[in-house]
Amino acid sequence: MLASGASSALLIHITGQDKPGLTHSLASILARYDARILDIGQAVIHDGLALGILVEMPEALRSSALLTDLLLEGHRLGVQVKFSASTADEYDAWVRAQAKRRFIVTVLGPVIDAAHIAAVSGALAEAGLNIDRIDRLSSRTALAASDTPSRFCVEFSASAPSSATDVNEDEVRTRLAALTDSGDIDVAFQHDSVYRRNRRLVAFDMDSTLIQGEVIDELAREAGVGDQVQAITEAAMRGELDFQASFRRRVGLLKGLPESALQRVVERIPLTDGAERLVSTLKRLGYKTAILSGGFTFFGRVLQQRLGIDYLHANTLDIQHGTVTGEVIPPIVDGARKAELLQALAAAEGLSLEQAIAVGDGANDLPMLRLAGLGIAFRAKPLVRASARQSISALGLDGILYLIGVRDRETL
Repeated sequence: MLASGASSALLIHITGQDKPGLTHSLASILARYDARILDIGQAVIHDGLALGILVEMPEALRSSALLTDLLLEGHRLGVQVKFSASTADEYDAWVRAQAKRRFIVTVLGPVIDAAHIAAVSGALAEAGLNIDRIDRLSSRTALAASDTPSRFCVEFSASAPSSATDVNEDEVRTRLAALTDSGDIDVAFQHDSVYRRNRRLVAFDMDSTLIQGEVIDELAREAGVGDQVQAITEAAMRGELDFQASFRRRVGLLKGLPESALQRVVERIPLTDGAERLVSTLKRLGYKTAILSGGFTFFGRVLQQRLGIDYLHANTLDIQHGTVTGEVIPPIVDGARKAELLQALAAAEGLSLEQAIAVGDGANDLPMLRLAGLGIAFRAKPLVRASARQSISALGLDGILYLIGVRDRETL
């Protein structure tokens, strides 16, 4: 029982068919009674409205006709209006809980079905996290089949109960990662922080990330040493060989290759699906972009011009008299060098590393993936997927837009 004159809080639940002017009509009644709004939130799914308004209820309002007027207005509008009261102590406990840790969980794939949602929400529940909000970031889904490749993305906002002392994030990531083993979906788990909404620099690996394939393997086919080089490449990408040593071995096998072969390779390796949409959207949003690649500058320059990439750092083949010498001009861009370059680019742009995104697929990308605020393993080898904090395999490269909270309708 509230003491005389004490304030309480009243949550007004409004549900029903959404229509223009509904919020205005109800808010106007609250304004007529000089009600103080403490919180407000609204969601609409398929024209179904769920609106909540939390107001302070001092003694004067509790004895007024406010609730009756709201019920009558709800009836006129064709919506249901219900009330839930909280004591001052309960409200104060809710206010204090705003300091609890919050997370963003992004679920994406060609199709997201009920089993996926049940599995993700179950993993969060097992970890003691509460789902506060669910939003769809992808476009509306048609019932009829379409020639356009399908994609679906939902974003969960989750928090730890105020009574929880800590959240075992590694355990949560392990639970969520297990749900992606089938390859049907990807699940990203991030802190809901100011940095998550203010990334400003994206660094890409090139081979098997921005483009479909490894340039050095294609050059090796031109030189007739494809099997030898591919075997070394795969071992290096799995982390079984030191990158610098394996790189020099592979380049050495290219000795004698005519320079004209480089252009043939440029012409036949396609961009990764979603690359153009991703980079053009990032540029429109004011992001700086970079290629940090263990591949070669001759291909990197083509991509830089085609996509409008701001920075390029890659390896330069030594070519003398129109022929590849089998040497590379130092310094070699390996994993450690990629991390150094990412740090230098962030500093040059006046950004913190928390505002940087790094994307790659191989073991030599891990140093920059771990350094960036958002490190993403893209269609990566198992070792890299297991070591990176985030990974994408079920969608194209533009699936990264969902991880930074961009909706499909914002890129049309």
